Amino acid sequence: MAHPKRKISTRRRDTRRAHDFLTGKQLGVDTTTGEIHQFHRAHVHEGNLVYRGKVVVENYSKTV
Repeated sequence: MAHPKRKISTRRRDTRRAHDFLTGKQLGVDTTTGEIHQFHRAHVHEGNLVYRGKVVVENYSKTV
């Protein structure tokens, strides 16, 4: 059976294993619009920016 030549440090081992426990993003459904969106994030619905069922910005266009 193969053996490693050097001991792998706990830091290196743990950083390699860090990606094993990633989970998907939490999604929710807005009760007023019915849109599926990320929790605690505003989302665009029919050109308006909506957060927690209320229109925050009307005629929202994403500018970069």
